[in-house]
Amino acid sequence: MLWRAGLLCSLGCVCCWLVLGVCGRPANSSVLRERELLPPEHPNGLKRDRERELLPPEHLNGLKLERDGQLNREFHQEVFLGRERPQRAEPAGTRERLLGIFARVDINNDKKISAKELQRWIMEKTEEHFQEAVEENKMHFRAVDPDGDGHVSWDEYKIKFLASKGFNEKEIAEKIKNNEELKIDEETQEVLDNLKDRWYQADNPPPDLLLSEQEFLSFLHPEHSRGMLHFMVQEIVRDLDQDGDKKLTLSEFISLPVGTVENQQAQDIDDDWVRDRRKEFQEVIDANHDGIVTMEELEEYMDPMNEHNALNEARQMIAVADENQNHQLEPEEILKYSEYFTGSKLMDYARNVHEEF
Repeated sequence: MLWRAGLLCSLGCVCCWLVLGVCGRPANSSVLRERELLPPEHPNGLKRDRERELLPPEHLNGLKLERDGQLNREFHQEVFLGRERPQRAEPAGTRERLLGIFARVDINNDKKISAKELQRWIMEKTEEHFQEAVEENKMHFRAVDPDGDGHVSWDEYKIKFLASKGFNEKEIAEKIKNNEELKIDEETQEVLDNLKDRWYQADNPPPDLLLSEQEFLSFLHPEHSRGMLHFMVQEIVRDLDQDGDKKLTLSEFISLPVGTVENQQAQDIDDDWVRDRRKEFQEVIDANHDGIVTMEELEEYMDPMNEHNALNEARQMIAVADENQNHQLEPEEILKYSEYFTGSKLMDYARNVHEEF
């Protein structure tokens, strides 16, 4: 799959830290490099935007794992800030935003956030991500449904996709219509093959290779479909499973390719990444703590609307900032650990919090 194709290499590439931000390791494919590294003012920026419409996104909002099995480093910020997530971190605005969110999560107004209160908020923010995906899907579906008949055929999608890659749309359409051979480079063909595999999976019975708007949503966002979520889990396991037993050990989950660490800074990034992966595997994904993660455990972990997982996530988030060990979050703790919740640098604000409360 597209997300599979990049995975074995994507666990490396730490030298591209400017691309990483807080998102973890990027997939190492030319398609993703073009989409992620091309600056907005680049003359091919329009092409990049069109590809973003046509390619299923690698980064899945509100999910703890990406399509390629990597940890979503923005997850905690996404489920805490939701749509209020700023494009840029501005300390003054971030402080007010955090305190405002705190007040909304603290439904009993006791100046403390419990795990149950945070769980409710996480579920609301996850549902918010779902609604955003639905709204975006409507726009993207219209872009690939030229005749407006409410269904998109594989050939229609293929034509639009290849046009976004620089091929002449009319020529491609004529060749496909006449069943003529397309001269496509090997990498683009591999991407197409992977996308077609996912297309089949999104095509609900009876299969007709025509996707409705709802099926197209599953194609772009598998988290909206239990069947597609299962398919994504299968792909993640296939990518990481080194011995073919369809299960994941800790070593498989945290394995790194040879030659990805080029300097001490990259080594430090790797160490942090491995530590996060190990903790997530041992404390969260491996539900029965037997050292093995099955596809069932991984699918349960990946389910974004699992209330039990949301409660566990709330407890984890509280544990990060719970300095007084009362198993709740207080305003000064939220502000002191604001980088964890927002990605911004706001550590000094904790000194002034007691004046506010």
